[in-house]
Amino acid sequence: MGGVLLSAAWRSSGKTTLATGMLAALAARGLRLQPFKKGPDYIDPQWLGLAAGRACRNLDLHLQGAQEVSADWSRHAAGTDFALVEGNLGLHDGFDLEGRDSNAALARLLGLPVVLVLDVRGMSRGAAALLHGLATFDRETRVAGVILNRVGGSRHEAKLRAAIERYTDLAVLGAVGEDRRLGVLERHLGLVPAGEMADARSRVAAMAEAVSASVDLDAILSLAGTAQPPGAAPARPPVTPGAPLRIAIAQDRAFGFYYTDDLEAFREAGATLVPVDTLRDAALPDVDGLFIGGGFPESLGAELAANAPFRHSLRHAIEEGLPVYAECGGLMYLARSLAWRGHVWEMVGALPADVVMHAKPAGKGYVKLEETADHPWPGDAPVQAHEFHYSTLENVGPGLAYAYRVVRGEGTGGGRDGIVAGNVLASYAHLRNAGGNGWVRRFLGHVARVKADRAAAVARAEG
Repeated sequence: MGGVLLSAAWRSSGKTTLATGMLAALAARGLRLQPFKKGPDYIDPQWLGLAAGRACRNLDLHLQGAQEVSADWSRHAAGTDFALVEGNLGLHDGFDLEGRDSNAALARLLGLPVVLVLDVRGMSRGAAALLHGLATFDRETRVAGVILNRVGGSRHEAKLRAAIERYTDLAVLGAVGEDRRLGVLERHLGLVPAGEMADARSRVAAMAEAVSASVDLDAILSLAGTAQPPGAAPARPPVTPGAPLRIAIAQDRAFGFYYTDDLEAFREAGATLVPVDTLRDAALPDVDGLFIGGGFPESLGAELAANAPFRHSLRHAIEEGLPVYAECGGLMYLARSLAWRGHVWEMVGALPADVVMHAKPAGKGYVKLEETADHPWPGDAPVQAHEFHYSTLENVGPGLAYAYRVVRGEGTGGGRDGIVAGNVLASYAHLRNAGGNGWVRRFLGHVARVKADRAAAVARAEG
C-alpha cells in the first residue's frame, strides 16, 4: 500500500499529464493501482481513473476532515501495489493560512513522500532555489524528488540537473521534454474531460510512452515503498437500504461531474441509477427522481437545444412533480435559455431564469451555506460545499423560494442559492456526501415521500 503525492510549485505545471502517464505506464506492467485527487475536482479524476483502470477518489481536507480523509485513503489503497495522489494548486497553497488543508498537510497526514513537478521553461539555476524553498519551507513534509517538465533539450537538462544536485538534496526522477502530443486541451474550468474526447485513450497511451521514456518509474516505486501510511480504516457501519427507487442520472458529454463515493451512496441506499443522455435520448425513462450534475452545457448548447423531445419530456415530468436535484450545469440546463459567445439556446424552461456565460469566474471556491425553511429535504447543520461557475442568472422570476442563504460564496446572487421550484432544487453549489453531509439519503427520502404521496393520491382517485 505504498504511494506518493505528486505536487508542484503552481497550478498548470503538467501534473495531470504526468500523473496520467505514470499510472498508465504502471498499469501496463500489471500493477494494481489506486489514483486519488486532492480537493474538489471532477475533471482530473476522469483522466487518472481512465489511466489506472480504477475509479479515482477525491480527498478533501476541507469538506471531509482529516479523519475521514485518512480512512478513505486506507480503505481504497488497501490491496493495491501503488497509490498516487495528485495534488492541487502548489505544494503549500490552500484555503487555510496555516496550511492545514495544503498538499503538504495531506502528505504528512498520509505519511507520503512528495514528488514535485516543476515546469522549467525559461529556468536554469533558479530552479534549484525554488526547489530548495519548497522542500525546506516545512521540514515535516518529506519532499523527496522532482520531475522536470517541459525541458528545452539535453543542454538545458544538464544545467538543471547540475544546479539541483549542487544546491538541494532532491533526486531528479525524470526530465520530460516539450511534446505537443501530451497536451490535453484546457478551457475555462480546466482540462477537457476525458469523456468528451474521442481520442482520450490514444492520448493516455502517448502520455504513458513519454513518461516511460523520461521518468525513472522504478525509482518512484522504490520511493513509494518508503511511505508510512495510517493504519487500516475502521470498519464502516452496515448501511440499511431504504425504499427501492429508480433515479435517473444525466451522464453524457454535457454532464459528468459526479463524485464516485456519492454515486456509491445512492446504490448503498437501495437506489438504482439509470443513466440518461440529454443529447441523444428521446424521452426521460420511467423513474422516481433525477440527478443532473455539473458539466459543460455551454459547450454543447446547440446539441442540447436540438434535442427538443428530451427537453419537453423532462419539463413535462417536472410539471407533473418529478423530484429533481441539479448542480451548476444542471441548473443551467433547467433554465429558460443559455447565452454564450453570441449564441442563445433554448433550454428546458423548468426554472424562470436565463443563463449568461461570462469571460471570468462568477463564483469560485469553497462555500458555506445555511438552509432555509424552503429546503425540500433539509438537514440540521451548515452546509460546506464548493462552486466554480462562469455564468450568472438574469431575468429571474419574482417570488422564487431559495434553499440556501450564502454565508460564504456567490451562489445565484443576492446572498442566495438553491432555487426551489415545485420538487426541483437547483443550485450552483456542488455538494459532497461526506463530512457529515449525508445529502444523498436526504434527497432519496424526499423522492420516496413524493412517490408515496403520488401513489396515495392515485389510490384515492381510483377508490
